[in-house]
Amino acid sequence: MLMKKMLKRTDMISCMLCKDAPCSAACPKTDPGSILRHVWFDNEDIAALSLPKNFPCTDCDAPCERSCVRAGEVPIRKLMEKLEKEVRPMADIDLPADEERLKCDLCGIPLENPFMLSSSVVASTYDMCARAFEAGWAGACFKTICSMDIHEASPRFSAITGDNGSILGFKNIEQLSDHTVAENMEIFRRLKKNYPTKFILASIMGQDEQEWGELAKLCEENGADAVELNFSCPNMMEEGLGSDIGQIPELVERYTRAAKRSTTIPVLAKLTPNVANMSPAAEAAIRGGADGVSAINTIKSIIGVDPLTYVSAPAVNGKSAIGGYSGNAVKPIALRFISELGQNKAMQGKHISGMGGIETWRDALEFILLGADSIQITTAVMQYGYRIIDDLKNGLNYYLAQRDLPSVKALIGAGLGNISATTDVLERDTVLFPAFDYEKCIGCGRCAISCEDGGHQAIRFEERRPKLDGKKCVGCHLCLLVCPMEAIRPAGKRIDRR
Repeated sequence: MLMKKMLKRTDMISCMLCKDAPCSAACPKTDPGSILRHVWFDNEDIAALSLPKNFPCTDCDAPCERSCVRAGEVPIRKLMEKLEKEVRPMADIDLPADEERLKCDLCGIPLENPFMLSSSVVASTYDMCARAFEAGWAGACFKTICSMDIHEASPRFSAITGDNGSILGFKNIEQLSDHTVAENMEIFRRLKKNYPTKFILASIMGQDEQEWGELAKLCEENGADAVELNFSCPNMMEEGLGSDIGQIPELVERYTRAAKRSTTIPVLAKLTPNVANMSPAAEAAIRGGADGVSAINTIKSIIGVDPLTYVSAPAVNGKSAIGGYSGNAVKPIALRFISELGQNKAMQGKHISGMGGIETWRDALEFILLGADSIQITTAVMQYGYRIIDDLKNGLNYYLAQRDLPSVKALIGAGLGNISATTDVLERDTVLFPAFDYEKCIGCGRCAISCEDGGHQAIRFEERRPKLDGKKCVGCHLCLLVCPMEAIRPAGKRIDRR
């Protein structure tokens, strides 16, 4: 069964995804911490196939659960048994023997897999990049290099969290690298010497044409494989920098040309999402000589306003500011821009490096299907650490093997033909009704409430069971979305309503 999801995060809502997980230290026969993390990151098959052939949990007294930092709250043995009894028998294939399918490239330069760190705090020192490379990341876009004197605010992060405490949306008011240009060039030289096969993408920001060109040249001379032009940071104090540039195609073209004529390595333009359409800036970058683009950077935002102080977060000595929004919440917006770029004829043959809300391999796959050639990630790393690369690679590699695809490159843009910028292409003469699974239904009535007050009054609630009124139902599927038990699914056949 291809790409099933029999377990979900709510099955392990209390798991803390610990560093040096005590549950793993307590278990002599398996690694519960890694297996739980596989489940968290949408790798149920891999979790099940990672269990020992001789399943060790049946007669075990579960020292893993007793050692848990939330002892008694995470049903580790129950989850293991479900993986063994329900998931493993349904696995289509064994774990792939290698990662050859993940190999791709950035403008012709080899990448061992599509996954890189994006320009941010997660790629801001030698030691951080080195640890990421050791973990398995293919490359890093180093935190934006500039000649400006950077002094950061404190605090500079805030977030919107979900019911389980995980970050849904993340705001930062952070700026660029606070190292000198010379210090950053030394880091590049060390990284390229010690990790020659890893990709170094140098993010830069200049204050005029000459500085854009000088920084690009310096990065090439000191080991960078490509340059990314930061036309999109929303947190710059001075006008005419960051996202101010990205909103003006003429400046994008001018500064791209300045960087491109000063270097022989590939140049990507990192574009701002704080526009109605990204194509004008992308086309300007291509006219300026760019070999591709990166998108999206963070979205200008405000998170919350304290009802006592009237200050939004993060508050810095009683003041705050509009900042950049990232995290899984921005993924739909990022995908919209990636599809726009992927469908733009001016971008044909040009590299698209996609980012914005990617946490799992499934997220990354969606970007690839809509035209991204490589993937960049920050916020998920800030929350879960460099270790997520294991689940990104394993999940995507397993999916490719399931589909019998020889390379991830075979999927680039494969979903673009199914996307339209407008809804006028959609068929509107048939209805796809919902169907109720009464074995899963617990009779909460949430579907009836939503249909009554937010839909078309098509669900009757009788004896604690929902009943569909086909004469009123328009097939909007609101009920599917609100059902907490996933007990409603699309019916198998569309009905002609003409």
